[in-house]
Amino acid sequence: MTRSVYVTGTDRGDGRQVIELGVMELLTRHVDRVGVFRPLVHGDGPDLLFGLLRARYRLTQSPESVYGLSYAEASALQAERGTDELVSHLVERYLAVAREYEYVLVLGTDYVGSNLPDELALNARLANEFGASVITVVGGQNQTAESVRAEARNAYRAYQALGCDVVALVVNRVAPGDRESIAERLTASLPVPCYALPEDATLSAPTVAQIVRKLDAEVLLGDDAGLARDAKDFVFGGAMLPVFLPALTDGCLVVTPGDRVDLILGALAAHSAGAPPIAGVLLTLDQKPGPEILALADRLAPGTPVASVPEGSFPTAAELFAIEGKLDGTSPRKAETALGLFERHVDTAALTERISVAATPRVTPMMFEHKLIERSRSARRRVVLPEGTEDRVLRAADVLLRRDVCDLTLLGEADAIRKRAADLGIDLGEAQLIDPQTSPLRERFAEIYAAARAHKGMTVELAHDVVADVSYFGTLMVQEGLADGMVSGAVHSTAATIRPAFEIIKTAPDAQIVSSVFFMCLADRVLVYGDCAVNPDPNAEQLADIAIQSAGTAQQFGVEPRIAMLSYSTGTSGSGADVDKVRRATEIVRERRPDLLVEGPIQYDAAVDAAVAATKLPGSEVAGKATVLVFPDLNTGNNTYKAVQRSAGAVAVGPVLQGLRKPVNDLSRGALVQDIVNTVAITAIQAQGEQRGERVEP
Repeated sequence: MTRSVYVTGTDRGDGRQVIELGVMELLTRHVDRVGVFRPLVHGDGPDLLFGLLRARYRLTQSPESVYGLSYAEASALQAERGTDELVSHLVERYLAVAREYEYVLVLGTDYVGSNLPDELALNARLANEFGASVITVVGGQNQTAESVRAEARNAYRAYQALGCDVVALVVNRVAPGDRESIAERLTASLPVPCYALPEDATLSAPTVAQIVRKLDAEVLLGDDAGLARDAKDFVFGGAMLPVFLPALTDGCLVVTPGDRVDLILGALAAHSAGAPPIAGVLLTLDQKPGPEILALADRLAPGTPVASVPEGSFPTAAELFAIEGKLDGTSPRKAETALGLFERHVDTAALTERISVAATPRVTPMMFEHKLIERSRSARRRVVLPEGTEDRVLRAADVLLRRDVCDLTLLGEADAIRKRAADLGIDLGEAQLIDPQTSPLRERFAEIYAAARAHKGMTVELAHDVVADVSYFGTLMVQEGLADGMVSGAVHSTAATIRPAFEIIKTAPDAQIVSSVFFMCLADRVLVYGDCAVNPDPNAEQLADIAIQSAGTAQQFGVEPRIAMLSYSTGTSGSGADVDKVRRATEIVRERRPDLLVEGPIQYDAAVDAAVAATKLPGSEVAGKATVLVFPDLNTGNNTYKAVQRSAGAVAVGPVLQGLRKPVNDLSRGALVQDIVNTVAITAIQAQGEQRGERVEP
């Protein structure tokens, strides 16, 4: 039977989208197929939240199936045939979705521009008819703590009195200083978990793209990153430049008549200097600078949006102050902020249990990625990113900070990092910025490195230059406990990333070599491939070490290890040096770790296909259900993982290095932002095991 949860409120302006997004995040961590249903929708455009959910969670549900009726249609139907007929129609529409999905997230009505009488009672009845659990949301913006508590208690009692199964109550947008006391007092007075989320100005701030869309402005300059910036404030330009510049604020949108070239160029020059970074410039009175000025503006602050509207400053201001930021597909950073807020202040494990989400045995790529974020957040660690000025690294840092995944240190010239972050509309917040060239740590690291490499003729003078390299500097931060792990390789070669780790951190006492694995996220499961990135042609002892390390990594990340030692023959059917190496490696694994399930030599099809396994190795505990696949050499492993990635549409997470004393991980130079996020999360989880004294390798 399909389960569902109904997120609803009592009035407009409660910021409910944050809770709806947070609940969707919980559902997709545990359930493969989640549907969305909104009983009533406004007929004046696309549903922006569903657009976000569809893009973010790769939903295949058609937009037409999501909605019951428009408000106008619902009002007419209720007036003509009564509430029962309206409810019956909406139940039919809901059941059409429920038949197709394991779980349905229902988005309650928004109380905006509705002619429906007693909208709260309608939401309650629909929740009951759908058999849905209810999460009630109450807005706390601009209210005292006492009034928020009273409204929350009334909301709970209203839905409970109408027969709803209220499983949680969320008070949203409360004053940050009142958050804790509101949550505590509500939990003490109500029989359900109560959570309070503080007001976050970045969520209510519209993006430049949303402003452009709302005002139907013409974009003269700017790229997608610039249009995605939050307009945190509005500064109206009319004064002379010396008076105007000190009035600029961080993230402000400058609004000025289009003929004030001095203010336009001055604001962009200030942004370029990082004092302060602005969201963009909005020109009024339908006045547009000439091409020469626009070209200069583009050179001053590349990517910063400049847009134009025909109206004057006063009517433009009236429209601007009425625009509120919304979660939609054009604002992915707002979504990360919203999820970070939700996950910091809601007991997600308890809420998951309350809404009766039972985990599916399938593990999709998205579920695996969710689990990485969840686990890395559970015990915060610091990860150093040597490539601090690289765009993809900065975008990944933005996601990691907004989701509260880990603490970050970015290496590079601090002003250059800040300027590039400002150009991308990224707030690095609490991230630590260190320039290895000027850091006081450089002298200390030079002495440490010189001592470690003295047998190779290294001196302090030579080491002084070596440790200024970001890869060496970051590795030394990890070695000295100033960071818990390092991730690099977006612009550096694999050798440049891992050579310092070999020299400084070195292999763990129980590891013969450093090796790697990829987590191969298929449509319904996660496999571990090793070694596909480091060792060209391991001997039998090294191959056994790779297998044991890979089993330990699999286990740490929730994959039950069943090891297949791959070869071109299965069992005793083949012979030759290559097969004998795999056979001997399998024997060594069994000798060293008799507790592990291992089979080899075995062909790939016999390792993963139950039907083939039944023919070639009947009765094997590994054949047909292997989860850790160990390749005999780098040539085979690297080609296989890429073939599976491209041909089967698998998500390859890695390479994840194993066998080092402390975690350092390498990126592909073609890594996407999400790849970097995943690798940083993996590194943080590895560091959690290190600091608890739990080796990744058994």
